[in-house]
Amino acid sequence: MPPRRFAIALVWLALALTAPPAMAAQPRQPLAQQPEVAATIRVLDAWLQEMVVSREQTGLSIGIVYDQDLIWAKGYGFANRELRQQATSATLYRIASISKLFTATAIMQLRDAGKLRLDDPVSKYLPWFQVKKVEPDAPAITIRHLLTHTSGLPRELPLHYWNDLRFPSREEMMRLVSREEAVFPPEVEYKYSNLAMAIAGEVVAAVSGEPYAQYIEDHVLRPLGMQSTRVTPEPTTPGLAVGYRKRVPGEPREVEDFIDARGLTPAANLASNVEDLARFVSLQFRDGPAGGAQILNGFTLREMHRVEWLRPDWQSGQGLGFWIRHVGSQVRVGHDGAAPGYKSQIETSPAEKFGVIVLVNDYDADPLFYVNQAFTIVGPAVAKATETPRPRPIADPAWSQYEGTYTWKHVDVQIMVLDGELTMIVPDATNPWESRVRLTPVGPRTFRMVGGGMDGELLTFDVDETGRATRLTAGSYYRLRKR
Repeated sequence: MPPRRFAIALVWLALALTAPPAMAAQPRQPLAQQPEVAATIRVLDAWLQEMVVSREQTGLSIGIVYDQDLIWAKGYGFANRELRQQATSATLYRIASISKLFTATAIMQLRDAGKLRLDDPVSKYLPWFQVKKVEPDAPAITIRHLLTHTSGLPRELPLHYWNDLRFPSREEMMRLVSREEAVFPPEVEYKYSNLAMAIAGEVVAAVSGEPYAQYIEDHVLRPLGMQSTRVTPEPTTPGLAVGYRKRVPGEPREVEDFIDARGLTPAANLASNVEDLARFVSLQFRDGPAGGAQILNGFTLREMHRVEWLRPDWQSGQGLGFWIRHVGSQVRVGHDGAAPGYKSQIETSPAEKFGVIVLVNDYDADPLFYVNQAFTIVGPAVAKATETPRPRPIADPAWSQYEGTYTWKHVDVQIMVLDGELTMIVPDATNPWESRVRLTPVGPRTFRMVGGGMDGELLTFDVDETGRATRLTAGSYYRLRKR
């Protein structure tokens, strides 16, 4: 290199090495700090502060999750009103029936390990489980029935434990179950049952050979990093919010008695906080094989999120442990919880990898009210901020040889290039625009169909010696070129 050029190169190198930070690539701003998202969080924050005061809630903690991150969390009011302890994102609350999701997760782990099948009779693993049938020819209650609340079992054992808060032991539950009679035959009605999920927890213990609490701690909580969550919390558990009874106008709230669900632990006993539950929510958005923090593989998670029982309104249903509902065009998956002194809700949109957690230490709270507002205010901004721009497609000029009408016995489809994509339509459909099937190239004269009744299958073109297409084969059907 000539000396002059070498000197110029050294100057440019020196400038590059001493360039001010502004010239360097800037790291992407955290999602919650991006202007549109931050604006919506500020509005939600102001609204929550107002609601907690105007509704005289004692304490509330909320977390918003996007994919693998807890993007925002905050506490309002008091975890302990008498001691003036502030509620935070680390405050523990009893999560009541959200416990059922951890029981369902354990069952699915054991299923994936080949240790049980969902359609096995419960009595295969619990010989003492002998419930009187409503009808003599009713099928046996299976593990799937327990997880989907379609077992026909009564909601509770024949005791008043939700009144006197004296919950039965496991041994008492096992003894009383044999005296129980199903309310419905399996799969006749959806019937929510704490008893059913308590029985599911006994299946976990019997199949794994470990006590229920130990199994959940070792195989669910610890791998997920949920270090603060307790399967069997105590009144003295550090960080646990005090639960309060329903508000009586003009009077201070009374402190609720502490409960130990004992034999009903798999259905209602856990305590957790926003930070830990965010890890469980993030699990719902992951894919890939099981291992480490991926305590269930992606296929199993999606299986749990699918509707197993659809309610008559077609707007909500039951998955494997999870509740599922439609809100507009959005499918939400989650569960709520209610125990003396506490209310809780987690809800997710798996398609958008967005979730909200709300925990409250008042029995008359409505956590879904707050969850819905978080989805409404913050959800769209997060979706916009995380949207991956789709590059505008560019049509291959060679695709023009495929354009035309193809037929078989007067049933036509038409191939055309639309907005840069090779597309198949049904020209005489009631709505031909909705009949569109996009054709994505995967090889010579071969395309994958996207949309329609043969979504994901291949479509190929045959051409003559001039290069003109003469026939298309879509899946196992073919059509000849008409014009």
